[in-house]
Amino acid sequence: MGTKKFSVKYCVLLPLVLLITIFLLAVPTSFFGIEGLTVLQQRTIALFVFAALMWIFEIIPSWTTSVMVIVLALLMLSNKGLGFLMVDASGAKLEGIMNYTKIMSAFADPVVMLFLGGFALAIMAQKYGLDVTLAKALLKPFGTNPKMVLLGFLTVIAVFSMFMSNTATAAMMLAFLAPVLATFPDGDKGKIALALSIPVSANIGGIGTTIGTPPNGTAVSNLETYFGASISFGEWAIHMVPFVIVMILVAWVVLQFMFPFSTKKLEVKIPDNDKPTTWRTYLVWATFAITILLWATESITGISSNIVALIPLAVFVCTGTFDKEDIKQIDWSVLWLVAGGFALGYAMLDISKGGTGLGATLVNAIPFGEMPVVLVFIVAGLVCYLLSNFISNSATAALLIPILCAVSSGLSANPAFASYGGEKAMVCFVAVCASLAMLMPISTPPNAIAFSTGLIKTKDMLKVGIIIGGFGLVFAFFWLTKIFPFAA
Repeated sequence: MGTKKFSVKYCVLLPLVLLITIFLLAVPTSFFGIEGLTVLQQRTIALFVFAALMWIFEIIPSWTTSVMVIVLALLMLSNKGLGFLMVDASGAKLEGIMNYTKIMSAFADPVVMLFLGGFALAIMAQKYGLDVTLAKALLKPFGTNPKMVLLGFLTVIAVFSMFMSNTATAAMMLAFLAPVLATFPDGDKGKIALALSIPVSANIGGIGTTIGTPPNGTAVSNLETYFGASISFGEWAIHMVPFVIVMILVAWVVLQFMFPFSTKKLEVKIPDNDKPTTWRTYLVWATFAITILLWATESITGISSNIVALIPLAVFVCTGTFDKEDIKQIDWSVLWLVAGGFALGYAMLDISKGGTGLGATLVNAIPFGEMPVVLVFIVAGLVCYLLSNFISNSATAALLIPILCAVSSGLSANPAFASYGGEKAMVCFVAVCASLAMLMPISTPPNAIAFSTGLIKTKDMLKVGIIIGGFGLVFAFFWLTKIFPFAA
C-alpha cells in the first residue's frame, strides 16, 4: 500500500504538477487574460499554482515545498537570480525585479521570530515541568463531576494551545486522560466526549494568540507587509480570547449533548512534577510571566511583541537553560513553512514596495470593488475552511492570505467594506477559518492523536466538526465584522 502511494505521488502527481507549472511559465502573458500582466507576475502566478498543488497533494513535506518556493523565487524573480531571465528579448530589464534580500528576509520575518520565541518558551515549560504543574493546578477546581471535568479539559487544553504547539498539548493531555478513559464502563458515550475534547479545544485554543497557530502569524505579517496595519499580541488576544471562550462553551454543550455521560464521578490523577526544582525552574517561571506581561502591555511599553519573543530566548541561552539539545526540539518545519508563505506574499506587493506588482494588477483586472462584500467573505471563508481540512492550516493560510490581501485592496473602493471591518476583518476571518477545520482525522495533528485512542469513529469527528466548525464560521464572521472588529 505504501509503495503504491509512493508511486502515485512521484510517478503521476509530481510530473503533473511540474507540467502544469512549466505550461504556466511558457505560455504568453496574454493567455491569462489579465490586462497589464508582466512576465515576472506570470512567474509569480506559476509559483502560486506550484505551491498550491504541492501542498494539496503533499507530494513532499509542506515545509520542503516552502523552501523550494523561496529558492525558485530567488532564481526567477530576483536581481541575483538567473540573469537571462531578468531581461526581455531586446535585452532590456524586466519590470518588477525583486531584490533578493527581500525574498530571503522571509526566513527572518518578525513573525517567524515571534514563533521562534514561542517555541523556546514551550520547550522550557516542558523541560522544567511547568506544563504538568499548571495542568494539575488548572484542572483541580473542576472537581470530579464528569461534565465539569470535560469543561476542565476543554479549558486547560485551550489555554495551553495559546502558547504551546497544539500537537504537543494534545499529546500531553492525552497522556493524562488515557488512564481515565480506561476506567469508563462499556457503553458510556462520555468517553467519546472526553477524547474529542482534545482536538476540539486544541484547535480552537490556538486562535487566542498570535503565537497560538501559524495562520494567526501569517495574517498579522501580511497585514503589516501589505497594508502597514499592525496588530499587537495584546490587541489580538483582547479580541480573540473572548471568541475562544464562547467557542469552548459551545463545544462543551455540543459534546455533552451528543455524547452524554453515564458515569457519575471522574477523578483525574496527574502525577506530581518529577523534575527537580532548581534556580533555573524559577528563572523559567519568571521569564514566562514577564514575557506574557510584556506581550500584553505592548501599547504601554512600545516594545514590539516580535522583539519581546526574543527576550526569553536570550535569557535562556545566556544562562545555559536552553542548550544545543533544546535547539533540536524547535519545530523548524513550521518556521520554514510559514516563511514560504511570506515569500509568496512579498511577491504580490506593489513594485514600489519591492514586489512584482501582481496584487495591484489583479485588483485592476478583477472588479472586486463591485462584488457584494458579504459574498466575498463567505467564499473566502468556505474555501479556506474546506481546504484546511485536507492540507495543513498553515499551508492553507500561507497560500490564501496573500491573495486575500489583494482582494481586500480591491474591495477598499466599496464603501460597504469598511463597515464590515475592512482588510483586518477579512484577513483575520480567513485565519480563524483555517483553525476551525477539524472534520477528519487527517485535518489536524490533534485530530489524529485523538483518533489514535480507538474511541472515536470518523463519523463522530465529522459530526462534531461540522456543528462546531459551522457555528464557528458564522460566529467568527459576525464577531470580526460587527460585534468586536479590530480598530481600523
